[in-house]
Amino acid sequence: MSRTTRTAALAFLLVFGMVGLAYASVPLYRVFCQVTGFAGTPRLAQGDQAPGDAGRMISVRFDANRSAALPWRFEPVDTRRDVAIGARNIALYTARNLSDRAVTGTATFNVTPAQAGQYFTKVQCFCFTEQRLSPGQEVQMPVVFYVDPAILNDPAARDISEITLSYTFYPVDPRPSGS
Repeated sequence: MSRTTRTAALAFLLVFGMVGLAYASVPLYRVFCQVTGFAGTPRLAQGDQAPGDAGRMISVRFDANRSAALPWRFEPVDTRRDVAIGARNIALYTARNLSDRAVTGTATFNVTPAQAGQYFTKVQCFCFTEQRLSPGQEVQMPVVFYVDPAILNDPAARDISEITLSYTFYPVDPRPSGS
């Protein structure tokens, strides 16, 4: 193999590898954030058990947003609640399709302040799957969560008195695949 051919092959492999890494970066970043709580991303529970009441309370504020392109009304049933740290909790959000056609949406989520993200753990959430609402349909969507008692031992997070759980719904692209 000539030196020119070897250089061209290495350049091709480098470009191919960089393109592959670019496509993989978003899913890898999402997994990293969910595992570590980085950037206020809530952790996902392994199993459905919460550690148990740690004897301290924290306020959780529930926020709901939607893209202007999604013809839904979306709001939390309760906008704020005091919860026991370590105890399993459930919050409900209501969504109503205001259009005359079925619409599918998907929710993104975040927790603020960012230091609390690694301690806010979701057991079950409507945000894990796409939601399809028929014309005029209204549904209540639950999120089951707990605040990990380890927050009380973290100097950067133990003085947090309020956590905000925020969702934003976006329409799922209705175009058929392959078009």
